[in-house]
Amino acid sequence: MPIDEILESNTQFLGAWRFFARHSPTGEVLDLPEVHIASSNVAWAMLNVAFLPAPQETAEGLQRAAAAAARYFQPRGNPWMLAVCEDWLAPGLRPRAAELLAPYGLKTGMDTTGMVTDRLVEPVRPLPSLELRQAVDTEGRHAVADLNALAYDAPRDMVRGIVDVPAYFSGAGLGVGYVGYRDGQAASCATILPVDGVAYVALVATMKEHRRLGYAEAVMRQALAEAHRTQGLQRTVLHATEAGRPVYLRMGYRAVTRIHFYMAAASGT
Repeated sequence: MPIDEILESNTQFLGAWRFFARHSPTGEVLDLPEVHIASSNVAWAMLNVAFLPAPQETAEGLQRAAAAAARYFQPRGNPWMLAVCEDWLAPGLRPRAAELLAPYGLKTGMDTTGMVTDRLVEPVRPLPSLELRQAVDTEGRHAVADLNALAYDAPRDMVRGIVDVPAYFSGAGLGVGYVGYRDGQAASCATILPVDGVAYVALVATMKEHRRLGYAEAVMRQALAEAHRTQGLQRTVLHATEAGRPVYLRMGYRAVTRIHFYMAAASGT
């Protein structure tokens, strides 16, 4: 893959999580020599993330990044994650990464695929009929939180408290969130964050009983259209779980790189 697109995938991910952290009431962004920190300082590891600052050629460099991240997160007591781009590790380090990171309390977690497109393709099948509402009020933000809590098996009330931040969804140069409703029930959601002139897609989730029906695609297309209309954003980047990847390929995204998440529990657990 082109090196510049691998770099873009990493910088977009970091930029999106900086957006979350900067607008969180408890968030903090730090650029340390060994690691970047973009942490909302909350009880959900998904929004407490450390990022490598550059490709790592040695085990010592990777471990220095993990050590610096652990020094930041452990006194705060929250669970956290280290994001490691596969293409940013020397080939000899890749199979050893889990072993090298274990001393810092990090265990292998989920994997994602960095994806990008300059323009969505036309739908390959008719999109489902949904009531699409912009998440500009508490009800909408709670719907986004509830759908993501279910998707990531996290406590609903905890995620509500973390995600109920108007700047994540309110538009006007900030995030744009949409929820798709079916028969009055929130079925799917997506959020677009403006990151350096690119539309970063985040917080995509669909109720289990509504999956494989095109709901996520319908909500994403609406959210992206609104971000384009109001902010001129055209190129889009996202990081896909295995479940979401076929949806994004169908929409015209292509794979760029892989990001592995190594997860650390809250201190004392």
